[in-house]
Amino acid sequence: MAGHSKWANIKRQKAVIDAKKGKTFTQLSRAIIVAARSGVPDPAGNFQLRTAIEKAKAAGIPNDNIDRAIAKGAGTLSGDASSYEAIRYEGYGPGGVAILIEALTDNRNRTAADLRAAFSKNGGNLGETGCVSWMFSQKGVCIAEGVVNEEQLLEASLEGGAEFYEMTEEQTAEVFTEVVNLENLSQTLKEKGFQVSDAELRWIPGNNVEVSDPDQARSLLKLIDTLEGLDDVQNVTANFEMSEQLMAVMA
Repeated sequence: MAGHSKWANIKRQKAVIDAKKGKTFTQLSRAIIVAARSGVPDPAGNFQLRTAIEKAKAAGIPNDNIDRAIAKGAGTLSGDASSYEAIRYEGYGPGGVAILIEALTDNRNRTAADLRAAFSKNGGNLGETGCVSWMFSQKGVCIAEGVVNEEQLLEASLEGGAEFYEMTEEQTAEVFTEVVNLENLSQTLKEKGFQVSDAELRWIPGNNVEVSDPDQARSLLKLIDTLEGLDDVQNVTANFEMSEQLMAVMA
């Protein structure tokens, strides 16, 4: 039972040189709106909503803002006519790196124009639907902290229906499962005494492109930074590998 999430490692390395940390209030609020709209607007009966609220609280979003976002999603906020939809965009970065962008938008034309501009200004191009998504598979991922006994983690993961896990830091593991089993896995890990700091859906690349040229690496990281900085963008995933030494040079 083993696995390796190279994109997660890249994200951790990249965080060292990112000026922007974490999700913005706008992105997290939109995630709550969509989660409330896609199921019951009650976190007790909506795992997606419950997870979105936990992330918002961890980022310091006030409870009033969270309640307002839930009301928007439920359609009970007076005077609000906004309607967000989840859309996945695909494209290529410098060196042929495949990039998936998950967005929540109330204006498809604006979002597509912003994405197209970001790609063209940074050596990439926005592609058609399906051009790179075949290279990725979606999994549910639980971040388990306080792992002092890996054998206990293995037992809990197997009981929760996990496919594999990997230790990412000391006493921290990422446990992977099928998308439909994410809530069950999260609950099982908690019942076994593990602290689940996050439960999310993640795209996992089936193959990776090695980026070793400094100029290409700089353009690629700038593109991803630009994409992540757009309000409509919730998440960016790419299939590249980059050495820690090159990351240090970029810093």
